[in-house]
Amino acid sequence: MNTRRHFFKNAALFSAATVIMPKISFAATKNSGYGVQLYSFRDDMLTDPIKTLEKIASLGFKEIESAGSNKGYYYGLSPKEMATTCKALGMSLTSGHVHLDEKFEQTMADAVAAGQKYLICSSLPSKGQTVDNYKKVADQFNIAGEACKKWGLKFGYHNHEYEFESENGKVLYDVLMDNTQKDLVYMELDLGWVVVAGKDPLHYFKKYPKRFPLWHLKDMDLNEKVSTEFGKGVLDIQLMLEFTKLSGVEHIYIEQEEYAHNPFKSMQHNMDYLNNI
Repeated sequence: MNTRRHFFKNAALFSAATVIMPKISFAATKNSGYGVQLYSFRDDMLTDPIKTLEKIASLGFKEIESAGSNKGYYYGLSPKEMATTCKALGMSLTSGHVHLDEKFEQTMADAVAAGQKYLICSSLPSKGQTVDNYKKVADQFNIAGEACKKWGLKFGYHNHEYEFESENGKVLYDVLMDNTQKDLVYMELDLGWVVVAGKDPLHYFKKYPKRFPLWHLKDMDLNEKVSTEFGKGVLDIQLMLEFTKLSGVEHIYIEQEEYAHNPFKSMQHNMDYLNNI
């Protein structure tokens, strides 16, 4: 584990040294603007969404990003109820993970009602780890981006680990980046999964500057390939935050899918960690 941690942190430092720019710290430090992905609280959101949102607000979060559940994208609340609840708690629903499917028109309408800015596709709409499939998906994403634009929304995609596989020497995520229009498809980079895939987020910030207006900030245990509390995994979080300007990030959502105890204790740890770097 120590060897892997040393490798990834040194790799990141090497990439950082090649970027000719001053280091810029994220303006939303000290709790003021970090968001959280609600999948981190998935069980609690399904049990009592309003009480859970109250507890999330008490941790200092100002933005939230929703995710799919067996009660829909708003955990049993209507889009309007989600918006008004968040507003009353001093938060805003700025983004949501959705599927690109036959219900996408209604998904866009609901997002507008909820006051969202972004709709983020959370998985590929078709299977196939091939360059041809990723080019086809890129076309679908461009079309979805056009549709969202008409609703006043922005469409994006959230990566996992598998997008960084290669076919014939071509990294599939790069195929997606090269074939989507940057004014129509806005990428949400999950930094944790990038590192698990053996890649360096700073490489992508350099190769595709300003293409990542959203991040998932997630530390990872490489032995188990699971998320963990900040500072316990391999991601050099402080270094990542020094290159926000290059990436173009505007919204940073903390996500943790596995916990040492419970999601609230883990998120309190994560916020405390951010306040002390």
